[in-house]
Amino acid sequence: MPDVSVVVIVYNDAARLPTAVQSVLDQTLDSVEVVIVDDCSKDRSFEVAKELEAAHPQVRAYQLPENSGAGGEPRNVGIGHARGRYVMFLDSDDVLELNACRNMLEAAERTEADMVSGLCVRVHKDTRNQKRDEWYSWLYRTTRTLTSVSELPDLFVWDTLSTNKCYRRDFLIENNLLFPKGMLYEDLMFIAEAYLAAKKITLIPNQVYFWHVHAQAKVKSVTNRRHEMSNYIHRLEIHRRIDALLEQHGMAEMKKAKDVKFLKHDLVLHLRDLPFRDESYRREFAELSRDYLAGLDHEAYTRVQPIQAICAYLLQKGDWDNLLPAVDTLTHRDKISAPLAERDGRIYWCGEHLDDAFGRSILDVTDLGYHQKPVQKMFLRNALTDYAESDGTVRLAGRITNPLGVMPADAKIKGQIEFRARRRSLQTFVFPVKSLRHEGRFVTWDAEVDLSAKLRPLGIIDSVWDVRVILDVNGQKTNTRLTVGESELGSGLLPVKPRLTRLVADHIEPHPTAKGHLAFRLVSAKHDNERIEEFIQTAVRGKPGKLAKAGYRRAKDLRKTLTSDKTKLRLFHEVYGRLPVKKRTVVFESMLGKQYSDSPRAVYEEMRARGLDFEAYWSYAGPAPKDFPKDAHLVRRWSLPYLKALARAEFWVDNQSYPLKLAKRPETTYIQTWHGSALKKMGFDQPGLKAATQAQQAAEQKHLDRFDHFLCRSEHDVRTLARAFRIPEEKLLRVGYPRNDVLVKTRQAEDAADGARERGALAAELGIPADKTVLLYAPTFRTPGAFPMPFDVEKFAEEFGDRYVLLVRAHYLNHVVLPPAAKGKVIDVSARHDVMPLMQLADVLITDYSSVMFDYALLDRPMLFFTYDYDKYVHEGRGTYFDLLEHAPGPVFRTEEEFHDVLKTLDVADDTHAEARKRFVAEFGEYDQGTAAKTIVDTFFSGWSR
Repeated sequence: MPDVSVVVIVYNDAARLPTAVQSVLDQTLDSVEVVIVDDCSKDRSFEVAKELEAAHPQVRAYQLPENSGAGGEPRNVGIGHARGRYVMFLDSDDVLELNACRNMLEAAERTEADMVSGLCVRVHKDTRNQKRDEWYSWLYRTTRTLTSVSELPDLFVWDTLSTNKCYRRDFLIENNLLFPKGMLYEDLMFIAEAYLAAKKITLIPNQVYFWHVHAQAKVKSVTNRRHEMSNYIHRLEIHRRIDALLEQHGMAEMKKAKDVKFLKHDLVLHLRDLPFRDESYRREFAELSRDYLAGLDHEAYTRVQPIQAICAYLLQKGDWDNLLPAVDTLTHRDKISAPLAERDGRIYWCGEHLDDAFGRSILDVTDLGYHQKPVQKMFLRNALTDYAESDGTVRLAGRITNPLGVMPADAKIKGQIEFRARRRSLQTFVFPVKSLRHEGRFVTWDAEVDLSAKLRPLGIIDSVWDVRVILDVNGQKTNTRLTVGESELGSGLLPVKPRLTRLVADHIEPHPTAKGHLAFRLVSAKHDNERIEEFIQTAVRGKPGKLAKAGYRRAKDLRKTLTSDKTKLRLFHEVYGRLPVKKRTVVFESMLGKQYSDSPRAVYEEMRARGLDFEAYWSYAGPAPKDFPKDAHLVRRWSLPYLKALARAEFWVDNQSYPLKLAKRPETTYIQTWHGSALKKMGFDQPGLKAATQAQQAAEQKHLDRFDHFLCRSEHDVRTLARAFRIPEEKLLRVGYPRNDVLVKTRQAEDAADGARERGALAAELGIPADKTVLLYAPTFRTPGAFPMPFDVEKFAEEFGDRYVLLVRAHYLNHVVLPPAAKGKVIDVSARHDVMPLMQLADVLITDYSSVMFDYALLDRPMLFFTYDYDKYVHEGRGTYFDLLEHAPGPVFRTEEEFHDVLKTLDVADDTHAEARKRFVAEFGEYDQGTAAKTIVDTFFSGWSR
């Protein structure tokens, strides 16, 4: 009795069958047999199987009397003929990993599992480098044994393969586990039954199975035949059977998780093909889908991406006018393909179906923030509505989505069509758009493009050309791709004149890309094209071709080397670092180059106000600097000019850290202003850094040792930040923060005027009425991306909008999305670099754990602390230096209801917490006296007068 029987199924795959079988014969486990089952192939598959049987005693071959139509019945026959204690399955076009059988057998024996599952790797055989991706690898990070699949629902829901697993044969027989006959997606049903029957399932992190994907094969696999309606019929039937099985086992939560997977994966695979199918296919597809979708748990819709839920809902409703554009966004995540609709201060995908409460919830896309995007940041749907060819000229027309009227009727709109070679660094050809017409929810256009006369490809290397329509809307540009959809493309070939050779290609033809966009490819109209191309390819593979390719690779590698981080570091240290330091040169940076703000800005402006003679460089991150000073050199962070400026500067002034790998020269003075007093533990006080190796700690210390001077605003900073960063006493400057000078002076001016103050131009710019109290909400950073507001913004606007205006300023690594219903009552001010004018304007600060509390306290105005996640933030994070609940100079609350209660009784005078605020400032801002910038300039730059 062999230890493992590997059942290899084959159908019309004689060429690849020997490779699959050899991967079993080569296993490092000796006791393995191969059971080949041919599904009545029409080619030599069975003959090859018999030849393998004759050559290898551990191989046996069988053939079904007639074709079963799917992979289930051949596997069932294989199970019946298997003699091993364990059974595995292998398809004829795939292979096993060398140690697969041994690793799975050892795991099964060790844990007494009914089934063992390992990592499957998909190998894309049609790609140049045979790209690989691991099949749901998060399930296989460690070895673990489950006593029920309910312990890991994701395993049941996502890993539905039968081939990356090893089964105890007695387990299969005792539970009568067989594949459904003649059904596609037979794996799903078989593995569902196996998961539910198994008393022990062991997962191992080893690669065991290589799934070969042949997307370009002439005979498509099941997963690549989604255009066949029977494919979808079988998928739905298998899902219905699994649903019934889960209901039978009383596994409602597992069913819900499977519904989520159906919406996220199974349905999406077929939806993406709908734009390319005819009306009768779509009608049948919708009819098949309607009943099944109606049976899904509504909660599943809330656990998938909004566009996935929208497509499923519109499909159920049979709303093709809105569904097909939605599918375009499903395929291109960032594309805005619907004009959108605004109702009652919310944004919806479309204006239809809003009388249905469920539909209204599904179609609500307010939180996606479409309404906050300017046109230059929108990827708009551009549907091709007409295509015609005549005498080498192509006539194109299209309709561009105009969401929420982002392109107003009076906008000046210009356009041009761009043909760009798909490979980079090649040519681009531009043609004018003949006309553009504003039609409310859409902008339509048409153009005539003389491709034969004006498109001059190189040939051979630029065989594919993508098409874009570039719009200029009141000076703001946005790029669109042409969605082919239902448009008929011409079947004719347009003659072109490649620059290099016309032997291989002398015409261009249109085609839709895999994702539905219009593209053109070079082809040859000559009958002997294949022979000519073979001749050229032979030459390319010869000595001249090899020399040319080697030269190209060297040039490419050289370019890559010259722009690499390693080269830049060498330039910084070995070239720029040996140039003389430029006297009176200062490099400023704030928030890693993301802002022109904070103390570096205050020092810079103090120096300019005094008329000092110096050369200033400001670092910026991102594609283009915005709101940075025009009287300074602007250098992109990590660019060569940036590195050269840092290497030669006499002073560095920043509030966080210049790139860690850049060593500071002894002749350069580094003034670290830092960006806030500490509530959260920092530096070497953080648990993660405490647990680091000595080498890691030494590297961190090396970065911190670059600081020549470190600004402190209180002895609290000395006890916390300075100690955590291991900064010696002689480097500390107890001068306060330059950025806070303006706050101290604002408070002094108010005291002199008995509390009276003017709001100034910012209030008018933001449109804040004089009778409204201004609240500033400034939460701390949590995770990058969108910051979820901890309270209902619309409810706030409705209940308190007549009394308050709420300014929301997210951390510079976050952003917020505000609904239109709150417009004018809640204002997003996150894009403003400098928070100081916002603090001067605000009557009340609302924060959580942000260091902005230490700054705002200098104004002696009310502060509220919305600590909705206090326990998690304090106890599960890196910890704090003091208990905010004891020291907070204002009300602390955790729920929206408590927040509203505080607002209802809020007194801007807030005498209740006046003494607490004074104590807070005395403890955390004792050195902020309004003279920090002056002191810094007097100390380091006073001799730079003109």
